[in-house]
Amino acid sequence: MDQLSKSLLTGFMGTNAMTVSSDLMSKILGENFREPAHLETLIKRLFPHWSGHAKRISAWGAHYAMGFIFAAIYVELWQTKKIEHSLKNGMLLGLVSGVLGYLIWKGTFKAHPLPPWINYSHYYLQRIPAHIVFAIVATLTYRLTELNNAPPCHTSDTVPDVISSK
Repeated sequence: MDQLSKSLLTGFMGTNAMTVSSDLMSKILGENFREPAHLETLIKRLFPHWSGHAKRISAWGAHYAMGFIFAAIYVELWQTKKIEHSLKNGMLLGLVSGVLGYLIWKGTFKAHPLPPWINYSHYYLQRIPAHIVFAIVATLTYRLTELNNAPPCHTSDTVPDVISSK
């Protein structure tokens, strides 16, 4: 699998997991931590004449685009062996990404003429665990792509090849 495909798959899976975790946190804590919902609000207030469908598609597109950007950076770091694709490093990437996510959201809300009415400190704080979930799932996904690319084992035992796509 080439680097772009790994980045897209890793970003897709990480963003899916992050979205589910933010939805779960929203339900548990009774606050809206759903990234696409906030993006849709920002878009709706800038482009009120757009259809509801266009606003939703734009919000989800922006959400996944950011996931692909984060994943492309991770995959570049892993492919060039700058960092090992371990779970520990995945958690550290998530922590760093959470801080970056906090800064990106804070800048976005500050720059927007009509930001949503939310508890910003809670939303910003939730960026950390959301990005840790993203990074752990991205790491696991990348590791699976690497397993799929690994040369077959040669042992005296016959082990069925359940990983390759042949």
